[in-house]
Amino acid sequence: MTVSSPEAGVPAAKYVDGTQMCPHRRVLEHVTSRWGVLVLIELLDRPYRFSELRRAIGRVSEKMLTQTLQTLERDGLVHRDAKPVIPPRVDYSLTDLGREAAEQVRDLALWTERRMADVERARAAYDEAKRT
Repeated sequence: MTVSSPEAGVPAAKYVDGTQMCPHRRVLEHVTSRWGVLVLIELLDRPYRFSELRRAIGRVSEKMLTQTLQTLERDGLVHRDAKPVIPPRVDYSLTDLGREAAEQVRDLALWTERRMADVERARAAYDEAKRT
């Protein structure tokens, strides 16, 4: 994968060996994963407790949400705030870096919503062409 950012003056990173994964590609996979996208967008609104976040996202297992939050926390996108109270209270929020990523992901999600009719027309045309 080759990525460059001329506006930031960042040169393209080239990885010739296909067995190695680019570091930025791993982060991209975390941010754009099925649950990563939903976690980031949801946390844009406010901090959430684990169970609140799970209900807000829906259909995510406890294990997958835990793994997703840990991955995003490790990448510096999510902050985990464990309060020393009984019963234990843990809140999840976005870091500044996470907010920046979440805004980008939200924009992509909004674009998808706006352009869904075009996608459906393209799919129908493709399917029709394949049938003939």
